Amino acid sequence: MRDTRESRLLLVLLIAIAFALITVDIRGGEDSPVDGARQGAATVFGPIESGVSAAVDPVGNAVSAIRDSGERHDRLATLEKENAALKARLGSDDRSRSRLKQLDKMLKIAGQGQYGIKGAEVIAIGAAQGFSWTITVDVGAKDGIKRDMTVLNGDGLVGRVTTVGPNTATVLLASDPDFTVGTRMESGDELGFASGQGDRPLRVELLNGKAEVKKGDRLVTFGSQADRPFVPGVPVGVVSRVDPSGGGLTRTLYVTPYAAFTKLDIVGVVVEAPKKDPRDTVLPPKPKPTPRPTVTVTVTPSPEAPVDGQNQQEQ
Repeated sequence: MRDTRESRLLLVLLIAIAFALITVDIRGGEDSPVDGARQGAATVFGPIESGVSAAVDPVGNAVSAIRDSGERHDRLATLEKENAALKARLGSDDRSRSRLKQLDKMLKIAGQGQYGIKGAEVIAIGAAQGFSWTITVDVGAKDGIKRDMTVLNGDGLVGRVTTVGPNTATVLLASDPDFTVGTRMESGDELGFASGQGDRPLRVELLNGKAEVKKGDRLVTFGSQADRPFVPGVPVGVVSRVDPSGGGLTRTLYVTPYAAFTKLDIVGVVVEAPKKDPRDTVLPPKPKPTPRPTVTVTVTPSPEAPVDGQNQQEQ
């Protein structure tokens, strides 16, 4: 349209009409006289808007993913440097070699589950014979540690962070009677809750009272909302006993935990949750059954041994 006096007057008139319609619409509320027109416009232009959104969203999501990936990469790179520093600090004598082995085993679990972990040393233990099973680790708020973070080691679940100081943190062990974690059976969807029993196996209540479970079955953490206090997929333990099903709503199992709570030394606090549930990938390989040797015995009869029926003929 050419810029003429008539076109300018038309533009002013259209703007005035638009403001008038907006005023009428606002004053009319839900009974607005232009509501029908608005719904008609939505019917016509809605599919077009959806198409534009579908075309634009993947681009936005991709940009967001690249940004998040970069931040995650930087975070993991920092954690790798910190864990390498811990490894260097452990030294090279016999005891340190054992601790380095623990650290390497823990980093392997972290890699399999895509957990970003902050390595730490256990510097104190709580009163195991008292009211709680706890440990103190040498990392705290200055290291990015927060309350309700998952703690693991090279074997599996250790516990969760309960108290955080500037340079240390307290971890409630999975063996503590006040400890509870959601669990999932390996290769299935049977859910339950594991509770600590001190120096006895964990007690697990399955939500399905008719679930088929046997000795030797394994469990992992189910995970919590927003991954706090538990991230998913951390090995919990192996079923050692199954109570007979009494037709109740739940079924009770007893699980031997992977982690030895009286031998903790090097642990890791999960400060970066995995992007997706690792399911059963972090569990150790199942032990191969030991083949039973078969012995074949060949009996060669003696030349002097009587042939079948010979004794009866002689008699």
